[in-house]
Amino acid sequence: MDILFPLLLITFTMLIIWRASDGFEAASDYIGRNLSDGVKGATINAVASSLPELFTTLFFLFYLKDVDGFSGGIGTTAGSAIFNGMIIPAFVILAVLIGNVAKGVEVSKKVILRDGISLIIAELILIILISGTSLKWWHGFTLMITYGVYVTYMLTSMEKNENSEEEEEDDDEENDEEINYGKALLTLDLESLIIGKNKINNSNAWSLLSVAVLVIAAACMLLVHACEQIGTALDMPIIFVSVVLAAAASSVPDTIISMKDARKGNYDDAVANALGSNIFDICFALGLPLFLYTIIHGDITMDANTIRYSSELRVFLLLLTIVTFFWYLFSKKMAMGTVVFLLAIYGFFLFYVFGRTYENQFAIQIGDFLHLIMDYIPTL
Repeated sequence: MDILFPLLLITFTMLIIWRASDGFEAASDYIGRNLSDGVKGATINAVASSLPELFTTLFFLFYLKDVDGFSGGIGTTAGSAIFNGMIIPAFVILAVLIGNVAKGVEVSKKVILRDGISLIIAELILIILISGTSLKWWHGFTLMITYGVYVTYMLTSMEKNENSEEEEEDDDEENDEEINYGKALLTLDLESLIIGKNKINNSNAWSLLSVAVLVIAAACMLLVHACEQIGTALDMPIIFVSVVLAAAASSVPDTIISMKDARKGNYDDAVANALGSNIFDICFALGLPLFLYTIIHGDITMDANTIRYSSELRVFLLLLTIVTFFWYLFSKKMAMGTVVFLLAIYGFFLFYVFGRTYENQFAIQIGDFLHLIMDYIPTL
């Protein structure tokens, strides 16, 4: 019973994030209308849909403080990255197959190479950067700079979307239907509340995005509180609570946006959003809170368990990313076989998390193996 209310609270926050993600999608679609295929998914969509991870990490650090806060933050970002890499592509393929949109998903190899290699580099930087016993302001700053380099490359190498003018003409059509503002408020239909019957433009698109951010921020604060209660009730390290529950709840927008992109046939955007979100999570959603906290409160000294668990998670994330990268790269068309493969990998990850928490011997051996890799990487 001690975990019933926190679980209900997490479910409630997931619903809030899910509803607010519709506002994210409407605003980001308009704001990113001039970006080429794949670029919008990896930048605008990825940033907008990954704000829950940023806020969750921020609240973990400033609410739980120091080591527990960092554990919750890295658990959320690493867990979300694994969720994005396994669950979202699986759901995208299922959405395409069940909706009879196509018999499989084909993604541009250029998108896979560009975002996949960028993600692997970001994860290596994270492993090497945070390998000591303390966390400093420049660790967070370096991660943010890494994301800045990625975004700069994306924007300077993109091609203008040739359909932008056509899309803008479509956007000029006003909605003549009456809006029930009471229903819109109860269902958190932010697009109806902010834009209403007006045509979307730069001003109300940014207003919509800003309100959605505030709603998501409030939900993330509740999410952090619920995760802390569950960790206490189950005597479970906060890093493992956050890597499953906080990560899944905060990844709802990524899932929804990617599935909608896939149903429209925008497979590049659907996959690029998931990969781009991971880069944002690792570099910015972890980097900015870490930078702000250490600037205000000073360095964070990590205990032995935090160092061990966070190291294992980072290496696990890198290995899963490399495996799925080559799977995506060499798959001509991803269908049900890919879905089974991705869900099996995520199931194995969940076994490791719960096995590590309750000292399952096989899970401990997996952890020891991950540590061997962790010790080897800096020597490369």
